[in-house]
Amino acid sequence: MPDLYNTLPDTNTMDYFDSSAVQKALPYPMLVDALASGLQLPIQAPSRSYFAPNDDASCVLIMPAWKAKEFFGVKLVSVWPSNKAINAPTVSAVYVLLSCENGLPLAVIDGTELTLRRTAAAAALAAKTLARKNSQTLAVLGTGALCVPMVQAHASVHPFKSILIWGRQKSKALAAVAELKTLGIESDYSEDLSDTLQQADVVAAVTTATEPFILSKWLKPGTHLGLIGAFTTQMAEAEPALMSKAQIFADDRSAVLEKGGEIYQAIQQKIILPSSIEGELAELAADPARSWRKNDEAITVFKSVGFASLDLIAAELVYQSKEKSKPAA
Repeated sequence: MPDLYNTLPDTNTMDYFDSSAVQKALPYPMLVDALASGLQLPIQAPSRSYFAPNDDASCVLIMPAWKAKEFFGVKLVSVWPSNKAINAPTVSAVYVLLSCENGLPLAVIDGTELTLRRTAAAAALAAKTLARKNSQTLAVLGTGALCVPMVQAHASVHPFKSILIWGRQKSKALAAVAELKTLGIESDYSEDLSDTLQQADVVAAVTTATEPFILSKWLKPGTHLGLIGAFTTQMAEAEPALMSKAQIFADDRSAVLEKGGEIYQAIQQKIILPSSIEGELAELAADPARSWRKNDEAITVFKSVGFASLDLIAAELVYQSKEKSKPAA
């Protein structure tokens, strides 16, 4: 009988990247470029699996993706809304990277930080292509964990003259403004939502809203709107009616049709058709020089729900960073 313990992989060969290591490995300009090129490669990413172990609002999501003969990665995401009561994160994640050559584990990566950065970078990549080139004002709606990364990512692809932060809790919005200042980015708290939207050229919504709060009448012509926060069919940040007045793009077409709140609801209400989605992120990245906008007055919407290919591209970049950090011989 074989000694199973002697056949297990040497755990010393498996790397661990905590949140600070992930931050260091994924500067936004590099990550945006990596997503643009990585999405052109053949990556298999089946639909995520959903489990409710407690038969309540808490759940675990499993998101696999792989590149044949190269890497296999899987992200485990836990969503525990009740954690607000104990002042603990409601969403946390871990990412495991395996070799597709021998199946051995290569790395365990902080999946929470990985998700924040790849989500922000994907939204910035879309804005880089879809927003008007003369856009001057960025508005981020929502003061949760994605607020600061979303500003950083967008500021890395476009020189905004003004950055506005809006949130339902003024204290959190002011905290985000203060944090951004320590990072060398000037921003301002904006109290009135309609006024914020009427000023903005580019908007990134990163909330967990279940009722739409972005109204069509508040968006000025030419606005680019990133809807990032709503990732289930019951959630929505913008009113479904807006979708009939905008050019719609998705991070992943099939994923958005399945669970992108605003798009799903607009289709159910017969406001738009599935074919109303004009393109997805990989297509935008493949042809950035194309004029995707109909004109400078058009409103463009980028709907994101996240998909596993983005995680794998980012995780591969994190793993490769260990080689760059090795001292020269």
